[in-house]
Amino acid sequence: MTSSPRPPQVGGRPEPTGEATASARGYLLDNARAEAGERFVWLAELFDGVTRGHVERLGIGAGSRCWEVGAGGPGIPEALAAAVGPTGHVLATDIDPSWLKEGAGYEVRRHDVAVDPTPEPGTFDLVHARLVLVHVPDRARALATMAAALRPGGWLLVEDADTALQPLACVDDSGPAQRRANRLRDAVRELLARRGADLRYGRTVPRALREAGLVDVAAAGFFPVGGVACDRLEAATIRHVRGELLAAGLSDDAEIDAHLAAVEAGELDLTLAPLISAWGRRPVERP
Repeated sequence: MTSSPRPPQVGGRPEPTGEATASARGYLLDNARAEAGERFVWLAELFDGVTRGHVERLGIGAGSRCWEVGAGGPGIPEALAAAVGPTGHVLATDIDPSWLKEGAGYEVRRHDVAVDPTPEPGTFDLVHARLVLVHVPDRARALATMAAALRPGGWLLVEDADTALQPLACVDDSGPAQRRANRLRDAVRELLARRGADLRYGRTVPRALREAGLVDVAAAGFFPVGGVACDRLEAATIRHVRGELLAAGLSDDAEIDAHLAAVEAGELDLTLAPLISAWGRRPVERP
C-alpha cells in the first residue's frame, strides 16, 4: 500500500452542501475550510505509514472489502484500493466527503457514523477510523455501528489521539517560544473539549473494542517529534482555529502571529499527542 503527501487541491474542491455543513457544525476542525486540505496532507505524511503497516499485518489484501470511516482526505482510501485490487471494494465515508475523489478506485458516500445506520452490515473484512471517534460525542454508538459492519473474522482498526496523555506542543519547554507554543496547544485543547472531544479517549480504545464484543484485541502507540510535517500541521491547525481562539479570548493576534512566525522559522521541535492504534476481530460464528 502506498500513499504520499501532495499539495492540497483547494481550488477544485466542490463546496460542501448545507446538509454536510450542518452535520459538522459541532466539529472544531471541520472540512469546510481550506486549511482542512493542508491538514490532510500533513496528517497523511505523519500517520499513513503507521496505518498501512497495521492494515497489512491484519492480512488485508486482494479481494478484501474495507470501510474507511471519516476518511477526510484521499490518502488511506487510495492506499486501501491499491491493496484490495479490482476484486475488492473500498467504501470511504465522511459527513463532508468533498475532499475525496470520485472514480479513484473507491466508493464515496456521505455518512455520519454516530447517527446513520451501518452500511452493508456484516460484510467488511476491515473497518478503519483514524482521529474520528475522539471528536464524536456518542462514541459508543459510533463504535457499535462500525463493529456491526464486520463479517465474522473481520477486523476493526481504530486509531485515536490521547491529548491528555501528552498535552504539550514542545516537550522541550526551554524558552519563551516553546512556552508560547504550549499555551496555544492548551488553548486548542480547551476548544476541543468545549466541542465534546474526549481528550483521554485514545487510552480507552482497547477496552472499548473488548466491550464491543471483539476478540484478539491489541494496541500500539506512535509519537512523532519534530520535522517539516509537524511544523506544517501545526501552522495549518492554528490558522484553522484562529477565529475561535480569538472569539473565546484564549489568545490574541500578537501571540498567534509570533507563534506562526516561530513555526515558519523552524525554531520549535513540535510534537503531537500519541496516536493509539487498537484493533480487534469479530468472533467467527460457530454452529
